[in-house]
Amino acid sequence: MATPPISEDEARERIELVEQCLREGHPPKGQIGKSGRRGSIGEANFRAGRPAGSAYNWYRSAARTLGREADWSLYLKPEPEGRGSFDTDSPDGFHMRGRSTLYNSKGDVVAEWVKTSRDQERQEVMIREAAQAMTEDLPRAKPTKGPSTIENHDLLACYNVSDHHFGMLSWGEETGEDYDLDIAEKLLVGAFDHLVKAVPPCGQALITIFGDLFHTDSYRSETPDNKNQLDSDGRYPKLVRVAVRCTRYLVAEAKKRHSDVRVILSRGNHDPTSIIFLMEALSNIYEHEPRVTIDTSPGKFHYHRFGNNMIGVHHGDTVKGKDLPLVMAHDKAEDWGQTEHRFWWTGHVHHDATQEYPGVMVESFRVLAAKDAWHTEKGYRSARDMKAIILHREHGEVGRHIFNPAMLDVA
Repeated sequence: MATPPISEDEARERIELVEQCLREGHPPKGQIGKSGRRGSIGEANFRAGRPAGSAYNWYRSAARTLGREADWSLYLKPEPEGRGSFDTDSPDGFHMRGRSTLYNSKGDVVAEWVKTSRDQERQEVMIREAAQAMTEDLPRAKPTKGPSTIENHDLLACYNVSDHHFGMLSWGEETGEDYDLDIAEKLLVGAFDHLVKAVPPCGQALITIFGDLFHTDSYRSETPDNKNQLDSDGRYPKLVRVAVRCTRYLVAEAKKRHSDVRVILSRGNHDPTSIIFLMEALSNIYEHEPRVTIDTSPGKFHYHRFGNNMIGVHHGDTVKGKDLPLVMAHDKAEDWGQTEHRFWWTGHVHHDATQEYPGVMVESFRVLAAKDAWHTEKGYRSARDMKAIILHREHGEVGRHIFNPAMLDVA
C-alpha cells in the first residue's frame, strides 16, 4: 500500500536519530555491522519502535521529505577490542560457542581457533536488510482500478502454488517426465491462466506459495542446509529472473479478476534465502498499489483471516501435520476463537494428503513440477496438479478447481 506522507519535523527526527546511531558506531547504509551491531538505519528504526522489516521504507520516506540523506561521514567506527569476550567477537549473524588460544613463552598470541554457530534470527534480519537495500529503488507499480465485472465479496479465491522448483532438471528418458526452466514457466503461467478464468467472480484473491519455488538457493546445486546434490537447469540469476517474472504475472492476472490480491510466500528447505529476497522485491514493486498486499513476514508460519475462516500456510518441513493445530491455536488464539473453518495448507511432500483434527483441516498439495532422478529412484509416483480453492466468508470451502499438466502441451 502507498506510504502515507510525513511532516518535515517527523522526517528531521528520523534523520537525526539515524545520525545519532552513526556517532555511536552503527555503520552507514551499505555496510554490515560487526559484533552484533545493527546498521544505523536498522538501529534507528528499532529505537523508534518500528518492526525490523520496515527500516528502509521508514528511512527513505524521511529522506524524500527533507530532500537529503543522513550525513554518513558522522560514522565513528568502533575501536577494536582485542581478544574480547564471547559475545562481542563472533561475526555478525553467529553465536560464539568456544575459543582456543595458543600463546608462546613470552605470552604473545600465536594462533587462535574460534567455534561459532548460526544465529538464525539475526541472519534473517540481515537478509531482510540486504534485500530492502537492493530493492528500494525498483520501479513501483502504479495503482490501477479493479475489474468492472460484478464481484461477490463474500468469496475468496485461493491459488495454491506448491513446490514449483524453478531451476530443477528432469530428463524424461531417466524419469519419464521432462522438466526444465522453460517448461516450469509455461506450466505455472498456463495453470494460472486456466484457474483464474475457472473461478467465479470473487472480490478477493489469495496467492499462496508454499515454499521451494526456487530449486536452488545459490549458484551451488545443493540444498542449503543438508548439502544434498540437485539436478539443476540454468544459472542461478536466470532462475531468479524467471521466478520474479512469473510471480509478477500471477499478481497481474489476479488483479484483472479480483479487486484485492494478497500474496503469501513461505520459506522452503530449498529456498530459505531466495524467498525473502523475492518477497521484499514484490513488496517494493507494489508499494504504491493499494489493491496488492505482500506478506513480508520472514517466519515459517503465515496466517490469513477471511471472515469465519482461518488459513495457516507452512512449507511442511519443520513441523509435523499433527502439531500444526496447536501452533495455530497458540499463534492466533483470538482468531481461533472467532472462526469456525480453520485450515492448514502445506507443501513439501509433493502429494495430496488430508487429515482432519479437532477444529482444523490439515492438507498438503500436489505439485506441477515433474519428478527428479532422486524421487524417481525412490519410487515416488504422485500425480501432478495445481488447485484453486473457493472459500465463502461464512460457510468455509464451497468449491475448488484443478489444473493438471495434460491440459497444457508442455510436458
